[in-house]
Amino acid sequence: MGALLGWIAFLASPTYRRRFIANAQQAGYSFSEVRRAVGEAGRLVAEAPRLWFGAPVPVQWVGAELVEAARATGRGVVFLTPHLGCFEITAQAYAQRFGPVTVLYRPARKPWLREIIESARARPNLATAPTTLAGVRQMLRALKAGGAIGLLPDQVPPQGLGVWAPFFGKAAYTMTLPARLVQQTGAVLLLIWGERLPGGRGYCVRVSAWEGEIPAVQEAAAAQVNAQMERLVRAGPRQYLWGYARYKTPREELAP
Repeated sequence: MGALLGWIAFLASPTYRRRFIANAQQAGYSFSEVRRAVGEAGRLVAEAPRLWFGAPVPVQWVGAELVEAARATGRGVVFLTPHLGCFEITAQAYAQRFGPVTVLYRPARKPWLREIIESARARPNLATAPTTLAGVRQMLRALKAGGAIGLLPDQVPPQGLGVWAPFFGKAAYTMTLPARLVQQTGAVLLLIWGERLPGGRGYCVRVSAWEGEIPAVQEAAAAQVNAQMERLVRAGPRQYLWGYARYKTPREELAP
């Protein structure tokens, strides 16, 4: 049903279809190489009710030892994931196995939808922080206390809260928050994404180490974050949301 939903959206919206194909080509993929991502985008929507309101789903881990090593340092842990696979399951799986985690999210514009999502995500050990100054302070407190946070750094930030940096060779407005959080708290950086297994067999949460140091210059730090996100996307291009408007221009911000 989710795959069918994805294809209906793809065929019904010329704008979405053009953006999907253009973004994939920008990364060097032909449509035939990533056509499965059309259905995966629909599965992302169809699986949400089960993840929010149903019983826990089967989860495998690859790289859990990296999480354990990071926690053993006593420092906070920052998890970064692009719009890849099932990013909802990564926070749930971490909270269930390792303990408290705070996740940054953008509140829905509709009040009724915002209430449903917030109540659905209210689970033991799982806290949510809105994309506001209060939410940033909440994440800082969690990191300084040695806790874990998660965010999607390929989400286009509001105007004034990012810099232009290359993403698959094209300028994309990129948030500076991940680098600032690490620099202010000394947290450990890890990459994580939830691979959707075929046949409804559950998910595989994949954790990998961050490569290199975070530069002090914001533009360089954002470029490095994008490079790390590219590495994850290339690990699972058929589950990336190619239709996401990654290269959109924030309001009142001039594109280079």
